[in-house]
Amino acid sequence: MRQLQLSKAFTLIEPGPVVLVTTHDGQHDNIMTISWTMVLDFAPRLAITTGAWNYSFAALQENKTCVIAIPTVDMIDTVVGIGMCSGADTDKFAKFKLTPVPARIVDAPLIKECRANIECKVVELVEAHNIVVLEAVAAYVEPAHKEHRMIHAVGDGTFIVDGELIDRRRMMAAKIPYGV
Repeated sequence: MRQLQLSKAFTLIEPGPVVLVTTHDGQHDNIMTISWTMVLDFAPRLAITTGAWNYSFAALQENKTCVIAIPTVDMIDTVVGIGMCSGADTDKFAKFKLTPVPARIVDAPLIKECRANIECKVVELVEAHNIVVLEAVAAYVEPAHKEHRMIHAVGDGTFIVDGELIDRRRMMAAKIPYGV
């Protein structure tokens, strides 16, 4: 094996998928690209990593709601473009021709062009690690969405795309939570 710089070790286990997180600050909608996401358990608890360096963070802290929109590979240039500009001076919905759809529970909008959207409430901020713990309060998927493959960031400007679905549900039946 060849030694890897320790500063690049995270690229071996970078989580995914890359998501778009929408917020509403009381006046404006915004979108940020997030590649650090995690599921906390089989309950509807999720987490993202972000902080004050993202314009949307103030809205997350103030309003304590957001939407996690899950884009597919056909949106990769939009996803990267959203991450390369700031909502402080850019209306990202207009610039990237995305359609905001009113959420049912939270103030932040869903994104129509994404395959799935999850309405969330902020339940905890773990400041030491810039982790925002979210509780999902509603979720939607668009079955007619033709593309299903999600994008996973490696962390160095490259991405991996979901591939073939491999089904091992029968083998894992004893470990899969009821209803999943």
